[in-house]
Amino acid sequence: MTTATLSHRRASHSRGGYGFRTVARMEWRKLCTVRSTWWIIAVFAVSMVGLAMVAVSHEGYAQMSAADRAAFDPTHDCFIGLVLGQLLLGALGVLAITTEFSSGMIRATFAAAPRRPLVLAAKAAVLGAVTLAAGEISACAAFVAGQAALPAPVPHATFGQPGVLRAVLMAGAYPALIALIGLGVGAIVRHTAGAICVEVGVLFVLPLLFTPLSLSAQDAAQNFLPHPMANSMTAVKPLAHTLPPGLIFALLCGYAAAALAAGAWALSRRDA
Repeated sequence: MTTATLSHRRASHSRGGYGFRTVARMEWRKLCTVRSTWWIIAVFAVSMVGLAMVAVSHEGYAQMSAADRAAFDPTHDCFIGLVLGQLLLGALGVLAITTEFSSGMIRATFAAAPRRPLVLAAKAAVLGAVTLAAGEISACAAFVAGQAALPAPVPHATFGQPGVLRAVLMAGAYPALIALIGLGVGAIVRHTAGAICVEVGVLFVLPLLFTPLSLSAQDAAQNFLPHPMANSMTAVKPLAHTLPPGLIFALLCGYAAAALAAGAWALSRRDA
């Protein structure tokens, strides 16, 4: 490599900081060298598999009515762990950025990479890759463990049955999207406790606000609130009053993109 090339790169870094690939490598090291990342992922995986086995082992299939047996979905019941799992990976998304604000490391990050939306994009790429891998592996493990835990008279599901593979893949992608939403919220709030409270409010409190309303309003709301959306995405048998799973998944992807866009705007407009 010539001296002129080295000088050009140094000048480029001094003007605009590092590029996306370099920033992504830095964000990978940040995320993977923190022990809390792996603890959260481990608890997430254990809860997904453990709650799946507990949930299906208590299925009273023999006592079900004919209508309940017809509506029984052995795939959907394997993903009860998403109730806790979405909160865990959502918290991981929040911590991926709020810990830098609390420690002051974010100033060094922005000094190395002044383009703040680029930093957030790199964080989102790394976080999305890690949480998607963890989600898909845990969802597959939960499905296999859940089917193994079902007693003999109960119908079992296999990956080859229509809709099963789609439900498993969406069950793994859902918590990864929640993690990206948490990252966007963290970039806006910049405080760990506050951002997690916002996340809990959206996931668990917001659906309760529709309880006093009419059934039609509740049915409409379940298509647009993240936690109820997970039920539609992970169900093989269609649920009443819900949009198609593919459309719901696309809508949730839009939520994640909107949260990250709002986070990038907040980072650009406010001082570190």
